[in-house]
Amino acid sequence: MVDLLQVSLVPPFLVERLEQEFTLHDFIDPADPDGLLADIGPRIRGILASGMKGPNADLINRLENLEIIASFSVGFDSTDVVAAQARGVIVTHTPDVLTGDVADLAMTFILMAPRRIGEAERYLRAGRWRQGRMDLGTTVRGKRLGILGLGRIGSAVARRAEVFGLNIAYHDIKPMGDLTYRSYPTLRDLADASDILLVSCEGGEANRGLVDATVLDALGPAGFLINAARGAIVDQAALVAALRDGRIAGAALDVFDGEPEVPAELMAMENVVLTPHIASSTHETRRAMADLVYDNLRAHFDGKPVLTPVPPQA
Repeated sequence: MVDLLQVSLVPPFLVERLEQEFTLHDFIDPADPDGLLADIGPRIRGILASGMKGPNADLINRLENLEIIASFSVGFDSTDVVAAQARGVIVTHTPDVLTGDVADLAMTFILMAPRRIGEAERYLRAGRWRQGRMDLGTTVRGKRLGILGLGRIGSAVARRAEVFGLNIAYHDIKPMGDLTYRSYPTLRDLADASDILLVSCEGGEANRGLVDATVLDALGPAGFLINAARGAIVDQAALVAALRDGRIAGAALDVFDGEPEVPAELMAMENVVLTPHIASSTHETRRAMADLVYDNLRAHFDGKPVLTPVPPQA
């Protein structure tokens, strides 16, 4: 059987399926990584990764017979794709199958943060309703939604948001063609023209801290930040400061820089919705992602083209 190196946690049902046809080696937290690689490295032809943890250039280059890296994720920023592709190693991911669920959560956040739904539930559970009604929320109807990154997920959110009466604009580094949505040349311009700013772009070092203090200040004291993409895209310290100082009205976050650690200050804020990176966490989507990981590996080792390769990266 073909030997695969597992570098990240993935659902048990995917591991069980792969173990029926491949030899899977656990490299998630090895006690002696050098010793293990010396023993099995030459046999490894594939890597099983995820969006949260993937192989770096050093690991990729140490596996002389590596052919494919299959990531259980749509994002591939945790894998050094440039190093892999320079070696001729195929990298695959799981786009499309999780778009709907991630867009659903993002749209839920867009409704929750201005309407203060998370805060309202806590208000009720704490028994505070008995002392009087809580303060008012903000409607989303007629508000301006700015989308940073109008790819698969950003476009899916835009379609949902239109139904709720939001006005859509976006900023993207890629040409989007002839769209009815207004495009802004810079992220700061988009934030300045938005009531709600949705982070929906790719992660990775190139976009680290892209949403910084200047962007948050442009969003303004009545604005809301929504992030279900990657935590590192937002300058987390700047976000905490902006929320603490009232320079933005609130936020809804599914992802964090350094997760699963979440800043205590964010945890204590009433005007912030927090979830533990669950955007694609449904039974149906995780099964579909697992199927696509398996199908990519099976296709490659059967001598067929993979289904969802990561495009060439510069």
